[in-house]
This record gives sequence, C-alpha cells and structure tokens, in this order.
Amino acid sequence: MLIKNLSTFFVIVNFVVFSQEKRARDYGIDFGIFKTGIHNSITDVKGVKVGHVTLNYGSSVRTGVTAIIPHKSDPFRMKTPTAIYIGNGYGKLAGYSQVEELGNSETPIILTNTLSVPTASQALIEYTLKSNKNVRSINPLVGETNDGRLNDIQGFHVKKEHIFKAIEDASLTNIAEGNIGAGTGTVCFGFKGGIGTSSRIVPSSLGGYTVGVLVQTNFGGVLTINGENIGKKLDRYSFKKHNYERSDGSCMIVIITDAPLGPRNLKRLAKRGMMGLAKTGGIASNGSGDYVIALSVANQNLININSELTLYKPTYLFNKNVSPLFLAAIEATEEAIINSLFAAKTMVGKNGFKVEELPKNKVLDYLLKN
Repeated sequence: MLIKNLSTFFVIVNFVVFSQEKRARDYGIDFGIFKTGIHNSITDVKGVKVGHVTLNYGSSVRTGVTAIIPHKSDPFRMKTPTAIYIGNGYGKLAGYSQVEELGNSETPIILTNTLSVPTASQALIEYTLKSNKNVRSINPLVGETNDGRLNDIQGFHVKKEHIFKAIEDASLTNIAEGNIGAGTGTVCFGFKGGIGTSSRIVPSSLGGYTVGVLVQTNFGGVLTINGENIGKKLDRYSFKKHNYERSDGSCMIVIITDAPLGPRNLKRLAKRGMMGLAKTGGIASNGSGDYVIALSVANQNLININSELTLYKPTYLFNKNVSPLFLAAIEATEEAIINSLFAAKTMVGKNGFKVEELPKNKVLDYLLKN
C-alpha cells in the first residue's frame, strides 16, 4: 500500500501484508525436526503482535521500523520476564542494562537503523507515558542494525510517528518478510537481507510450548543452508578478496515463548539464537552487533507492578525440561534467517549502490539436485 505523506515523501506501510512468495520450506528445504506453528511466525505465540513501517522513497531512503508487542496487556504494568545475550557487542541496543539487572522488560521491542535508536527510544517513552501518566522512569528496548550502505542513514528519516504507527498497526497474524520495516535496507551474506520469522511447537509430551523468532538480518559470513556451503558455490562470501569490511554487519534476534521460563533460563534460551545464526554461516565478526532478546509470555510469569503482595511466586520449568526449547529456538532462528533471504528483493539505494537478491533458483539446484 503506497501512502503519500504531506512532508514530501512516500511511506510504504506493510502492517497487514502477507507474504505472497514461497518461503524456504515451501520449496522442500528441511529445517530440523519440530513442527512449525500455523503461520510459521513469531506471532504463533499467542498474543504476540508485529507491525512494520517501511520507508522506501527517492533514491536514498531505504529504512524503517519493526515493532514487536509481547502480549495484550500494558507491557509497563505487566512486565515481561526477559533476558538478552550479546553474541558480539558492536551495537547500540538500548535498554540492556536494566533488563540484565531486573530480568524483565517493560515496553514493546522496536527494531530500526543504528542512528534512529534515540528517536525510537523517545517514542517508546512517550507511548508508555500515554497510559502511565505519573511514571518517572521507563526502560525503552530498542535494537538496530546499520543499513547505511543502501540508506541515507545520516538523514534521520525515521520519526517518532513511524514508531507510533508500527505499534498501533501491529497484527496478530503478521508474517511479512524481506524488504520491510527494519529490514528494508539490510544486507546479509552479500545478498539482500531483511526481516524473517519462524516458529516451532515442541511435542505435547515435551510440554507443547511454542517458540517464535523474528530476525533483522544484516551480517556477513559464508551462507550455509542445510549444511551446504551455498556461499562458496555462489562465489560470494566474506574474505573472498581478503576484504575484512564485508564480513561486518549485525543481526537482531527476538525469541518469544509461552513456556514458563525465568530470566536465567531465558538467557540460556537466548544463547541458542546464536547457534541458529551459526548454522546459517554467520560468524559474529568484529564489527557485527549480534544480540538475542528472549522473552517468556507465560501468564503466570508476567509481573504485575500494581500487586500489593510481598512475594512473587512464578512457576518455572525445571532445567531438565528446557532442552527441547533450546532446539526449537535454534531451528526457528536458522529458518527465520533463511526466510529473510528468500523473501528479500534486489534493491538499489544510496549513491546507486545495488544489492542483488539471493538467486533462489541456483540455491535450490544446489540443495535439491539429489
């Protein structure tokens, strides 16, 4: 949907767009052992909403916003058990220290470009204050990747109203992927990257829990799919010409589950997101900001700040019961990253810089020839 903005630019808002393209598994690519949710999306976790605002206009604006709302209650008043794992810390994730200290988050999660983190943080603060008038401290949670190769990142084109729009239009069934929202101007493994998502449901005998993942892919390495060295076969991979810069980038990974986990096991779950990234050939290079945010939206875990009780008595899984969730997170992260590549389209951006989409036909020939 194309909307002309009175401030002289065009905004493509993709908050109700469903992927019309085949996704990776639709071609017969196998990702692990667990079944996906109905939409194979982070929104398969009940109550999770995702919204996007995509800024794609003129010759050099290729950026946007992705909002993830963890549950239907006010995130500030019903805080969400959360943990963050830093795979490589070359990034500007806002809100990390308080999550690390208290083990919960209190706003939606916003993903955008590197230089728009302050704008998104301010917008989240204002959004939270609308329904919490007398609050004097808010911890906005904002992640980023640097889309400066395709996007005029120094133009500060993301505005507060774009963050508000992404939140307000977030959907329970949003599975849009590729050149959308925060993934509009990203590059992954030398090809066009973007937003990707996937989910897993562990068998009922193992708890029947859902694990959903959303990624913003903008990193380098050697693309690997199902164990096949696709980057080498396509003759496009980091360090091919001993160029260190091309290995750099970032990846934001958001994992949400309805399993009753506390911050300690959520941290362990978050670590498995990096294992999923590694399965795709990502290397978390020196200049890459690779962060995993993991949340539990199990009802008995949400922290009601208005409670007058002295003791908080959540219910948590035993350590021995979390291993299936670890595998689910690895599988869903791997597939979400590959989905972002399969959905993304060739893009020309700032200074005529062009990034080709993944040549799916060649990839499928390599993967499915037997």
